[in-house]
Amino acid sequence: VFRYRGPDESGIYIDEHVGLAHVRLSIIGLDDGCQPIGNEDGTKWIIYNGEVYNYPELRVELEEFGHRFCTGTDTEVLLHLYEEYGPQGLERINGQFAFAIWDSLKQELFLARDRFGVRPLFYSQVRGRLLFASEIKALFQDQDVPRVVDPQSLLQVFTCWSTVTPRSVFQGIQELPPGHYLLVQDGHIRIEPFWQIPFYSPDECWQDTREEAEEELRRLLLDAVRLRLRADVPVGAYLSGGLDSSILTALISRNFNNRLRTFSVRFQEADYDETSFQDELVQSLGTDHSQIVVTNRMIREQFPAVVWHCETPLLRTAPVPLSLLSGLVRQNGFKVVLTGEGADELFGGYNIFKEAKIRSFWGKYPASHLRPLLVQRLYPYIFKNRSRGQAFVQQFFSVQSDGLSDPLFSHRIRWQSGQKNALFFSESMREQLAGYDPLGEVSDLLPEAFQARDVLARAQFLEMSIFLSSYLLSSQGDRVAMANSLEQRHPFLDFRVMEFSARLPPHWKIQGLNEKYLLKRAFRGLVPERIRTRPKQPYRAPIGNVFFGPGSNGYVENLLSEHKLREYGYFDAERVAHLVARYNRNDEVTPGESQNMALVGILSTQVMHHQFVETFQISDPARPDKVIDRRVGRKGQS
Repeated sequence: VFRYRGPDESGIYIDEHVGLAHVRLSIIGLDDGCQPIGNEDGTKWIIYNGEVYNYPELRVELEEFGHRFCTGTDTEVLLHLYEEYGPQGLERINGQFAFAIWDSLKQELFLARDRFGVRPLFYSQVRGRLLFASEIKALFQDQDVPRVVDPQSLLQVFTCWSTVTPRSVFQGIQELPPGHYLLVQDGHIRIEPFWQIPFYSPDECWQDTREEAEEELRRLLLDAVRLRLRADVPVGAYLSGGLDSSILTALISRNFNNRLRTFSVRFQEADYDETSFQDELVQSLGTDHSQIVVTNRMIREQFPAVVWHCETPLLRTAPVPLSLLSGLVRQNGFKVVLTGEGADELFGGYNIFKEAKIRSFWGKYPASHLRPLLVQRLYPYIFKNRSRGQAFVQQFFSVQSDGLSDPLFSHRIRWQSGQKNALFFSESMREQLAGYDPLGEVSDLLPEAFQARDVLARAQFLEMSIFLSSYLLSSQGDRVAMANSLEQRHPFLDFRVMEFSARLPPHWKIQGLNEKYLLKRAFRGLVPERIRTRPKQPYRAPIGNVFFGPGSNGYVENLLSEHKLREYGYFDAERVAHLVARYNRNDEVTPGESQNMALVGILSTQVMHHQFVETFQISDPARPDKVIDRRVGRKGQS
């Protein structure tokens, strides 16, 4: 079903109560890590996707308690850790993971997912059975699982750019939230958190000097990189030309591997390209570098395959170049890369954080004429449209003083703008969605006393709990990487780095409008100054010129045709036709960001329906070369 997630070997365990199946991408314990893996007496079995970076230290501790190991894997360490500590053992793990442990004596099933949701874990309950898997398409192998898109979840995607866990876009299929475990006992399911995004009161925050904070950040991040280089295969690194990947690449090259392989994506369209910064860092560090130049045609052609792997509608084409980059890495013989995800969320790197800061001041001083100009500086690609000026800023971004108490203050503009694209929904869809408020659902999930947090802390929480886990680490992360049998590792998402960043005062993250202030200061001298001090350039990929014009693919015209739109039933065919016409005309006023998102969202929804609802087939894969059969009473290789 998803052999690409584990092309090296596979295994099964079956008894009268449970069936466990696993495909493996071998990275640690190349010769003895085939799963499922059992404990000493065969009463507990584990299947597992991910990495426990501190497994050698945990193994030593567990051996002192009398645990015996048969393999050199982190998988077996995870199993014995659960034996020793139960769910509390999750707090001791530094890693990324989704795993299941079956206790045949207690007849209990334990599922868990890492703190940030790097690794996916979906489940469904049908006919008294619990089904779970890394991807939804595996659940669809059971004909009892309905393949029906949930209208409310679809509205969440158009509003928040992703579903909000525990929802998936399909009815009856849920995602275990990051930092949670699920325990099945006596036919009952219990879901509990073992970690939550931390927030510290002022008296709990960093009390030492800024210079000491810089030193602590350097120490923590260097150790996070060290742990994530643990592998029995070579480890490479992504190099975007931005600050975050440059810091990681420099740390690896200067402390651990001066023959580092780096990989980058470049673009046909200059507005999206960062080649000059990539070249400068490669020259500075002397890495062995490879790159792929992504054209609009490549994005268009690969878009359906990316939707298949992401299993959700997309509002951006950005996952496609990252899928192509992952393919380049794999073609060069690498199974693991380090990436810079998490730095923007932890250290205040996004424009939406600065926007919230500007608008917060603007709400207190509504007569200010300077704040609107600052907003225009944040989004130059939006204000290229000559019709947008001071009046647009006032209408779109201004805030009244009573709006400052809104718990979704930082994100509401973005989300309400996306929600307007629900006007493209069909009449039937709008009837089904009557009375449903996706932002109200988000508000209901916020932690207690959320409003007591400062503006930046609230914005960071929303960005991490929704966008990071459900989009960046999924559609732009695990899904497109593992589609190419590639594992990504994220040093900035080491939980120690995260908890350190949560203790920093907000003005050390964004000073004035200087984003990632402390991070930039901490790594002076490590990367070229032009890269260290450059303004944040958001990673984006072309949209407007991708799907239309000469050489466009037939699938676009077919799936956006009146016939297909009416047949699938999600969107109003007439309104979509007007939108498409804007792209086929050469008007001076080009479609804006909102229209681009609507177009990609509509097209990707149509693609997803075609793949998963209309034409999905139960797989009948060829018998794999190596399967370890661990059925009760039938152990050994088959």
